[in-house]
Amino acid sequence: MDELEFLKQNWKKQEENLPKLSYNEIYKMIWKKSSSIVKWIFVISVVELLLSSLFTVFMADADYWEQMEQLHIKKIQIGMYVISYLITFYFIYCFYRNYRRISSTDDAATLMKNILRTRKTVKSYIAYILISTGLYSVIITYYTIQNHQLVQEVTDSSKYTFDVVDWIKFAVAGCIILAVFLLALWLFYRLIYGILLGRLKRNYKELKRLEM
Repeated sequence: MDELEFLKQNWKKQEENLPKLSYNEIYKMIWKKSSSIVKWIFVISVVELLLSSLFTVFMADADYWEQMEQLHIKKIQIGMYVISYLITFYFIYCFYRNYRRISSTDDAATLMKNILRTRKTVKSYIAYILISTGLYSVIITYYTIQNHQLVQEVTDSSKYTFDVVDWIKFAVAGCIILAVFLLALWLFYRLIYGILLGRLKRNYKELKRLEM
């Protein structure tokens, strides 16, 4: 008997001693793991919202809002805050709804569909965070530059006169800084949600093999 044949027979003997799992047992294991993952996505999004709210309250004191009023961007910033929180609450609701759907799922096909829906929701949420942060930064920077002289004692107005070249340099530098910041933010969210999404993807593949 050659070595390969010996290894095959030895493996078959080991395989016979392994516990046999039924379709329902495997499905329940995947279902429990998926439900736990989606629950954590929901919990993390709520914690993230609470932390950002506390940070906003801590940073936005009376002096800060007075300066925003002088720059004529207080109303704009409040409006952006309101829109941001409404959209964030909507995504949190979607995460909770996805969790409830997966928790009450009773067949593999529906579970696969809900896993795909959850992954799509998380990716949309990350895209929203990146786009809204970029737009917010551009809008606030623009109005701050436009109205900067309103809150400063200007002795030499030439310091605040920008020609075309100066504006191009400023725009390029601003785009680079913003791109680096958004990249860091994207990596942060990939670290937080990427691991969970990766596990959901593996569960989806296991379910797909189970259905074949």
